Amino acid sequence: MNNDVDYEQDRGLARDFLVNFADIHGEAKYMNILYKDSDDEFVRKVTENTKRYIGIFAEAIDELMPEPTEPFVDDDHDILMTQRAEEGTENADGSDLFQKMPAEIKREVYIHASSKDRPFTIREVKASYIGQLVRISGIVTRCSDVKPLMQVAVYTCEDCGFEIYQEVTARVFMPLFECPSNRCKTNNTKGNLILQLRASKFLKFQEAKIQELAEHVPKGHIPRSMTIHLRGELTRKVAPGDVVELSGIFLPIPYTGFRAMRAGLVADTYLEAMSVTHFKRKYEEYELRNDEEEHIARLSEDGDIYNKLSRSLAPEIYGHEDVKKALLLLLVGAPHRKLKDGMQIRGDVHICLMGDPGVAKSQLLKHIINVAPRGVYTTGRGSSGVGLTAAVQKDPVTNEMVLEGGALVLADMGICAIDEFDKMEESDRTAIHEVMEQQTVSIAKAGITTSLNARTAVLAAANPAWGRYDLRRTPAENINLPPALLSRFDLLWLILDKADMDTDLELARHVVYVHQNKESPALGFTPLEPSVLRAYIASARKVSPSVPRELEEYIASAYSSIRQEEARSDTPHSYTTIRTLLSILRLSAALARLRFSSIVEQSDVDEALRLMQMSKFSLYSDDRQKSGLDAISDIYSILRDEAARTNRLDISYAHALNWISRKGYSEAQLKECLEEYAALNVWQIHPNTFDIRFIDA
Repeated sequence: MNNDVDYEQDRGLARDFLVNFADIHGEAKYMNILYKDSDDEFVRKVTENTKRYIGIFAEAIDELMPEPTEPFVDDDHDILMTQRAEEGTENADGSDLFQKMPAEIKREVYIHASSKDRPFTIREVKASYIGQLVRISGIVTRCSDVKPLMQVAVYTCEDCGFEIYQEVTARVFMPLFECPSNRCKTNNTKGNLILQLRASKFLKFQEAKIQELAEHVPKGHIPRSMTIHLRGELTRKVAPGDVVELSGIFLPIPYTGFRAMRAGLVADTYLEAMSVTHFKRKYEEYELRNDEEEHIARLSEDGDIYNKLSRSLAPEIYGHEDVKKALLLLLVGAPHRKLKDGMQIRGDVHICLMGDPGVAKSQLLKHIINVAPRGVYTTGRGSSGVGLTAAVQKDPVTNEMVLEGGALVLADMGICAIDEFDKMEESDRTAIHEVMEQQTVSIAKAGITTSLNARTAVLAAANPAWGRYDLRRTPAENINLPPALLSRFDLLWLILDKADMDTDLELARHVVYVHQNKESPALGFTPLEPSVLRAYIASARKVSPSVPRELEEYIASAYSSIRQEEARSDTPHSYTTIRTLLSILRLSAALARLRFSSIVEQSDVDEALRLMQMSKFSLYSDDRQKSGLDAISDIYSILRDEAARTNRLDISYAHALNWISRKGYSEAQLKECLEEYAALNVWQIHPNTFDIRFIDA
């Protein structure tokens, strides 16, 4: 009896609560309740016993909701409800519980958790939270298909003609076979019931698996996962690879059938989802707020935005200006081209960073994954061919064989970063070939033959064949990747760790500053936050630039000259194919997107060619070959540049020796240079101290 009193009391409280805080829409289809004061005792009760209060709120809503003023969009549903209303008054027996239409046919109730506190991790949700409203965050690893789940079964009796309703509260139920109505009992007839599927109520139902985020896993543990049940309007909101925050009711689910006999006392748990929030929205779904639109409009008018955006990528990492520019273009990408006959030309930019140990390759990869709205990070040794493409597994819900996407499929419409690319097995690396050019993963396993979409940009990081780049060997021997794979990368960047006193000093100062202050030294401007970068890139990706006719000849001649250069050199350090021409077009389109321009300009093509040239320059053994100067000319250019920088005509011999020794030249070479240029009357040399005085022309 006491329970009934409590129930009525809570129902009255729920009704008052709704009256105070409800916003009933004009068409009387929805009721939104927004309650902000979370200190209230009643809200605490609701949070701690949500499963019970959903039923209480549902009954209170049924009392308060006015009749709908507009017909339902679904004609079938509307006709059925009208017929039931007319017939129900004529021949239904009001005292019979089975003949009362359940309110579940007409409504669904969701209770959202407050977003004030931080969400739980999966391992923090323990038995004490059973029946409570909890909020958890994680990454979705698997989603089942959306299937119908029966909520109310409706039967028609062949004898008495009444509609019989049966509410279904569990995943399994026993159908009724004999009519339970009072008329059939009085007449002592066992009326045969026919299940009316069209009149029954089915909910959309989807099962998902959510896994802990890597940063929440304690050391030495493996990530935990939890089953999520999504119903009604919440289905199709998540996809594998999404990082989401879910609020829902934590509930146990007993095993049924043969599994119950095997399980004994063990029960499973799941989260009945009430709301879904995405952490990172896809570029296509990005909606700019008013302040963001103004900010991006101001940024786009800045003439130096290309440099600012690239320097905002991992500002804590010293140098690598051109590498960061290339990575920015990878984030922006180029538009996909679809030809009339269905053939597709990819727009994603693939980049491979090859370099010595300790040049921050992995840190750059991690930062790019952080900025991108959808990214998957994996390493070469830790990835098998199946883990990258797709695995065949048995679906626990339906017992069918289903495909579970690997890293490349999870990163669809995003970026897949593969670290330690050189450590991968050759058989596993071949799985990437098709993804990089055709952007699909073709599978023929366990009777499943299909192609999965993998429209992903591949960002790989690798070490040279002997750990460090060996200048005595040819580039082809050092790189040690097959030409078929190399030609698929738009940019192959070689980052060599050369000893240079000036650069090393600057780098060391930068690293010490970052270590002390946990931020990068002043860049001359405020680096853009990853959220602002995402918003800018989302806006830029809406532009679809095209190449004008007047640039066709310019691009074609640039490509042919690259081919001629490679043919003349004895040891080609890159494999220039027609894919290189497509790479130039892709990089140019990405640069045009950054300017919000719908037409590619010559400056974009020049910058794309410069990036390709700079990526090759890193191969040369030292700077002298790069500049094409001999030692004497290079020493002269160093001294002239230093004199211009310090704005003076006199240079002491000690200073000159210090500058050129940093660049790896000897004192004998300096004296030879002094004599040669003194003979040309460029400077005068003091006979005793060897100090230099430039003759100002």
